[in-house]
Amino acid sequence: MRAMHAILIIFICLHYSWGKKMRWCTVSEQEQKKCAELAKALVAVLPPAAVAAFARLSCVLAYSTTDCINKIRANRADIVTLDAGEVYTAVKQFGLTAIAKEIYSDGGCILSVAVVRNRTLDVRSLQGQRSCHTGARWTAGWSLPLGFLLSRNYLTWAEEQPLSQAVSAFFNASCVPGAAAIAPVLCTLCQGQKSYIAQRNFHCETAHGEPFYNSQGALRCLKTGAGDVAFVDHTALEGIEESEREDYQLLCTDGTRAPLSHYGSCNLGRGPGQGMVTRLSVRKIARKFLAAAQMAFGRRGRERQRFQLFNSAPFGAADLLFKDVTEKLSILEDNKDISQVLGLDYVALLKGLGHEGSSLEDSVVRWCCISHAEQKKCEQWALSIKSDPLVCVRAISMSDCVEKIKRDEVDAVSLDATHAFIAGKCGLVPVVTEYYGKTCVPAEGGAEKAGHLETDVLPSVVGVAVVKRSTRGVFFGNFGGRRSCHGHMYSPAGWLLPFRHTLSLEHNNTSPCEPNQVYNEVFWKGCLPGSQGNLCKVCMGGTGEAATKRCADNHNERYYGNMGALRCLVGDASGKSYGDVAFVEQHNLESNILSLSPSGWADGWLSWDFELLCGDGRREPLSEWENCNLGAIPPNIIMTRPVLTSRVYDFLMKSQETLASNPDTEFRLFQSQQYGESDLLFKDATQCLIHTSHLDYRTILGDEFYRLAETVFNCTHSDILEFCNQDVCSIF
Repeated sequence: MRAMHAILIIFICLHYSWGKKMRWCTVSEQEQKKCAELAKALVAVLPPAAVAAFARLSCVLAYSTTDCINKIRANRADIVTLDAGEVYTAVKQFGLTAIAKEIYSDGGCILSVAVVRNRTLDVRSLQGQRSCHTGARWTAGWSLPLGFLLSRNYLTWAEEQPLSQAVSAFFNASCVPGAAAIAPVLCTLCQGQKSYIAQRNFHCETAHGEPFYNSQGALRCLKTGAGDVAFVDHTALEGIEESEREDYQLLCTDGTRAPLSHYGSCNLGRGPGQGMVTRLSVRKIARKFLAAAQMAFGRRGRERQRFQLFNSAPFGAADLLFKDVTEKLSILEDNKDISQVLGLDYVALLKGLGHEGSSLEDSVVRWCCISHAEQKKCEQWALSIKSDPLVCVRAISMSDCVEKIKRDEVDAVSLDATHAFIAGKCGLVPVVTEYYGKTCVPAEGGAEKAGHLETDVLPSVVGVAVVKRSTRGVFFGNFGGRRSCHGHMYSPAGWLLPFRHTLSLEHNNTSPCEPNQVYNEVFWKGCLPGSQGNLCKVCMGGTGEAATKRCADNHNERYYGNMGALRCLVGDASGKSYGDVAFVEQHNLESNILSLSPSGWADGWLSWDFELLCGDGRREPLSEWENCNLGAIPPNIIMTRPVLTSRVYDFLMKSQETLASNPDTEFRLFQSQQYGESDLLFKDATQCLIHTSHLDYRTILGDEFYRLAETVFNCTHSDILEFCNQDVCSIF
């Protein structure tokens, strides 16, 4: 009874706030029937007083979802349920607003899956096949699969080419409902009725009159033999009869196939589910209407025996008005930005696929720089490759770069292994990897793959603990009360690897798994740029153009990075800010020592003046690093958003080619000393950039490093991971 009173109150509120009917836009006779039954049910469950007060529901038939958007804009309808891709279009291009979204049993996201019947097909052999899609610019049938194919370079998309043209060249034939206006060639497999009268034409339309429309239709396209692969959302797999399930398989991203039940691990990406849109002027009343309908006829509605909001079976079709698998509707708050509704990853993907048309951003690569020195080097890089536009964008740390890439404010950055782990968790993907070997070998393929370099082995670097030779009493297990120099927050050599070793005998058995806590408990004070408290007290800050407060997580802090940690160990001219041990990478340690004097930091230091600390308590010369180190560190990875992989890769290969063919240029991509620092933009040990966009970031990092990073971050608070985890749907 209380539920009925609540419904009554909502309906009375509706009466006083709006006196017209709520007009639902439908795209088929079946939807029209379900909508009409909903209208009757709403009247039937209310007492007479509420019926008089309630603005009744009416149903407006349209010939497609695009027609629905136009009708709502023209005030000839009020509300419609759309795929997330169409929600984005309706909001960004046509000024409508999202008011609710569907929530399923496992959340508000769907998985894009590629379904086949041919047991010889895999995801790498889709070129030349016939494809069935849910709808043009739809999440599971278009945006996610194309984003994946582009990220792996399986699909080639030239800058001046419309995406629809690239897709039509890739597949032999397709049915992409909704594509008729932009690329009729993508409609060749569709089977809807053709007519010159819009209201009677269902061929290639986003309406149930097109037999191959939506996920159910794309599966029908596959089942009838019209297509070889269907790109659908995972919720549609439940509709496949048990007796037929063995006839189908999923294509996995690693080139394998899997049963339909494995969609959780075998999919092409994750995106937001369907949502409802309306005009701004009726958004409040539309929200109240949806809340009332759900309260009465939702999964837990008290009037479900009269009508079921999320059941279409009685009307002879599936997913009418809402997906049948919907658990509930999430009513959205007012003025919520579309990126919060659909997710940063998804919105960035749609922009990358040209959902807002072409822009100047499409022709440039925006590189992330974290300091004044990196900005200077990046600007020199841009001037050295005038034919390929490069824009240098400033951030305050590597973590900030990851966030800016996710927000579509920059495009790419080279990340150390720990930050690459973070970026992978945030949905970014590898483009190329820095190569520290002796010789860069061109890939097979001749002129067609000019500049394309590959290798079976990616050499790593190692982390080491360095002390001054004169401080004889410092060794592993005896760090209690000492001063430390760490490079920067989350650095593999300075932050992740050292805490695995016995830093202090007093903390041997009780050490927590959170590195910052370990270092705070062991060391008296130190410099860990990006940290706070005692671990910032040895830091120096910056001067001149790079002036910054102490402990900034970038090169503006003079004790940042490998070079900075060495400066920290040596100490400043005053003799007050110094460390007893520095945790750095070995690859450029000796060259950094030699640069102390020319850079004006300190005179007279030689490699002989330093020693390495071994985990077993020994001290060794710097030359013994192979047997006296903290552990291996995977190479830096250049990462970006999935849809930009090809563009960033092409840009880097052209840069690499241009600079290699012009040896007289003063600019060196993999040298930093002329800017007063080391490892700016890329490690100075880099010989070339190796193609790795076909590899998962976990593969590049390796099992051992990945497991270590995962263990540490499972018990370490990280603002950047918290930010990424708040995203609605992480795509990959």
